[in-house]
Amino acid sequence: MTGIRNSPPRSRRRARAGIALIATALTSLAFERSVSSVPGSQPAAIDSPRMPAQSDSALHFPFVPDSAKTPGVALDVTAADICVPGYTRKVRNVPSAVKRQVYALYGVRTHAPGEYEVDHLISLELGGSNSIRDLWPQSFRTHPWNAYVKDALENELHRRVCTGTMDLQMAQQVIAHDWISGYRRYVRPTPPPPRSRASTRSRVRRPTRVQPPPQPAVP
Repeated sequence: MTGIRNSPPRSRRRARAGIALIATALTSLAFERSVSSVPGSQPAAIDSPRMPAQSDSALHFPFVPDSAKTPGVALDVTAADICVPGYTRKVRNVPSAVKRQVYALYGVRTHAPGEYEVDHLISLELGGSNSIRDLWPQSFRTHPWNAYVKDALENELHRRVCTGTMDLQMAQQVIAHDWISGYRRYVRPTPPPPRSRASTRSRVRRPTRVQPPPQPAVP
């Protein structure tokens, strides 16, 4: 007689189906990953004595993004990728429609020219994504924390990654978790005072007028 082959138990079929679903989800996230929502993604011990101020934790938008709306998303890239000159120009792609969505998400209905920029929380130079989950309206006019100050942190972290003194994922975690604390730790304890237009103009050297030598008298 030909034996009858029993079907696998239901529990085993469920386990296989679960594995298949997990594999599909991992494949869809192969080129993008959320940084601040990953367990254990808090910045590790650092090599600087500078510590954040206690008041930093009370800051909210527009100084810092809403972590629920903008957790920070990074592309699946390496330090070798982001340290190539011109990398950010190749990957930058935030259409105007997406920028409008970002402003609407944060309730910014109107704004003056130069008041905000739609910024990457994890900057492109640190492997950040163009996903809306990595974008937020960052103010140029708030003080002391604004887009100019965050740029300084981005540049410093990029320099450390490209010189091999900081791991890329560590840099992404620092800026996604709390960019203000990251600035205090890796750049300086407090931002420099904003330069006024008057002081900026006073530093511009004007050309010195040279008086021509006196002409000899004609006899």
